Amino acid sequence: MSKKPESMGFSSERLARLDGFLQRDYLDSGKLRGVQTLIARRGQVVHASSLGMMDAERGRPMAEDTLFRIYSMTKPITSLAFMMLVEEGLVALDDPVHRYIPAWEGLGVYDGGFMESFRTKRPTRPMLIVDLLRHTSGLTYGFQQRSNVDAAYRKLGIGEVEKSGTLETMIADLAGLPLEFSPGEAWNYSVSTDVLGYLIGVISGQPFESFLKARVLDPLRMGDTDFFVPPSKAERLAACYALTPRGVTLQDDPTKSSYLKAPDFVSGGGGLVSTSHDYLRFCQMLLNGGELDGARLVSPKTIALMGANHLPGGKDLTSLSRSLFSEAAYAGLGFGLGFSTTIDPAATLIPASAGDLSWGGAASTFFWVDPKEELIAILMTQLLPSSAYPIRRQLRTLVYSALTESYA
Repeated sequence: MSKKPESMGFSSERLARLDGFLQRDYLDSGKLRGVQTLIARRGQVVHASSLGMMDAERGRPMAEDTLFRIYSMTKPITSLAFMMLVEEGLVALDDPVHRYIPAWEGLGVYDGGFMESFRTKRPTRPMLIVDLLRHTSGLTYGFQQRSNVDAAYRKLGIGEVEKSGTLETMIADLAGLPLEFSPGEAWNYSVSTDVLGYLIGVISGQPFESFLKARVLDPLRMGDTDFFVPPSKAERLAACYALTPRGVTLQDDPTKSSYLKAPDFVSGGGGLVSTSHDYLRFCQMLLNGGELDGARLVSPKTIALMGANHLPGGKDLTSLSRSLFSEAAYAGLGFGLGFSTTIDPAATLIPASAGDLSWGGAASTFFWVDPKEELIAILMTQLLPSSAYPIRRQLRTLVYSALTESYA
């Protein structure tokens, strides 16, 4: 249901700046082919906009029900699903990961060498479940291109959404590689959430994708969110583009995309396709403290725990991160159990509220949930990499500048 912006504490005139800015600076300039924004407050949509093309090659305009590769915006959904198992007492945040993956009990920390000849040392403590949720596990992504361990991930295809193999083969491959650092010593964007997906399958006794559908997606009525696009919805899948030295080029043709068939590797870290309206339902559940339209997934205390900063010493990402890239790395942001959280609004140098939650995906999608302002904002587009332009920070500024009534 939509409401007039003024009734929700927004200025219609100022909200209109958002579309004008996106059209002028991103579409007319050719930086993006299409973009969609959705803003809600106190459970009501105050702004919904679809601009440009979902498939420029075929002249197909962006539509309200366009399907987007949300990549790492999958992570909060997987993390929430895992916390349901924690609530049931089936697993604890301070459990060692090797309790559920025995082959990982002897994982060492990188101390030199190359693949097939790595030297390792003992970690200062075992990897815990909480390390997977907050990315302090010592695992990595191959695209970081920072270390010899990253290179080994690339050689084995670990963490690639279109990787051949399964969650089980990924776990087996990781058993033969060292950690980047002792768990808990640093923050590094990684395949940790893919490991959570594997663990959901092990602990629940059913395939990860089946658990996610039955326990999260169906109760929230997120009917367009899945790990692939069925034939009946294929025409709704957006094209994905990439910024290259030659300009913006087609990266994934929606008529030939690997997302048109069920994957062997079901990625809890980056595998979902969704719509802005489906993702709004997930965000509203977070804002409501774990419940939406009579479906309670988790308790308010669990949502509060997920949204707290879990980085050791209460530090922010810039002071603890070893990543060359993540979906959010600027000052003033901590990290909870599945997404970033603002701990120092002034340090971000953009409008923000302490305790707001956010994350993005590799194709420049983004969301944030601001409990103090009862606000949700979602950006959908399809351009790799997400670091190409500062559109996320600009979106925050434009949305908050349209507020005429603050609850914080």
